[in-house]
Amino acid sequence: MKAFLIDRYGKQETGRIGDMPEPDLRDDDVLIQVRAASINPLDSKIKSGEFKLILPYRFPLILGNDVSGTVVRVGARVSQFKPGDDVYARPDDDRIGTFAEFIAIKASSVALKPTNISMVEAASLPLVALTAWQVLVETAKLKKGQKVLVHAGSGGVGTIAIQLAKHLGAFVAATTSTSNISLVKSLGADVVIDYKQQDFAAVLRDYDVVLSSLGSDVLHKSLQVLKPGGHLISVSGPPTPAFAAARGLTWPLRQVLRLLSYGIRRKAKQKNIEYSFVFMRADGAQLQAITTLVEAGAIRPVVDQVFSFEDILQALAYSDSGRAKGKIVVQMP
Repeated sequence: MKAFLIDRYGKQETGRIGDMPEPDLRDDDVLIQVRAASINPLDSKIKSGEFKLILPYRFPLILGNDVSGTVVRVGARVSQFKPGDDVYARPDDDRIGTFAEFIAIKASSVALKPTNISMVEAASLPLVALTAWQVLVETAKLKKGQKVLVHAGSGGVGTIAIQLAKHLGAFVAATTSTSNISLVKSLGADVVIDYKQQDFAAVLRDYDVVLSSLGSDVLHKSLQVLKPGGHLISVSGPPTPAFAAARGLTWPLRQVLRLLSYGIRRKAKQKNIEYSFVFMRADGAQLQAITTLVEAGAIRPVVDQVFSFEDILQALAYSDSGRAKGKIVVQMP
């Protein structure tokens, strides 16, 4: 099968389209013919080797963390899916590889595709929608009437998090650039901060939850807008000792992560604020709940551009530019 793969880690490693064997099907897997896959910043981070201590992959490695497609075969123990089902998924992080004609994914990580959106739109959702769900529903336990700030409101995670927070009954503020204000407002944000013109920390006060996907400066500044008892949640790090323990990382690696996150954890504790790091995981049941929200019209996908599989290098370069509104999707032939 055709696949986009890398042969080694490195910032200069561009990757290539090559031939790979069709994946083996385990008893609890479904084999999916890929119709579309979307690009995430995670793809570039994996390619450059940023996660090699946490996720030790073998080469050649097929990249890709989001998929929509059609089930072609199911494993012996799979009863919830059948050949011909249209599905979507974020594969488990130790079995990525959606930039290919086929992928085998654990059935418990897969959900039926929403019937009211296309394969391209469906491919844009799993990773970012699961991230938003695991931050807002699972970690923050966001309640009706609470106030949440979503950073990078026009990004992949941001566009879904705003809609999910509004569905949960929260008051939502979001940061974005001047050109994306109307998009972010259309998604339901009650307050939009143009970060090129305004300092969010000078404008916002007494928030219950902040979702940050940005760097250290924004993370530390976000403590200023939270009230005591508030919750600062980052999806871009630094990882916490709790994360390291949950991943079963080695003792030396746990100490490294403890040191990396010490500063933000200490500052948060001084202000009686909880700091959490969320590294999203595959979850078919949560994705099925997201399907219900999409079919009900509570969440709509935001797709910036669609590229053909042959142009995947251009798609990755566009993702690295940081200019995308919502998601970039690669369509398989």
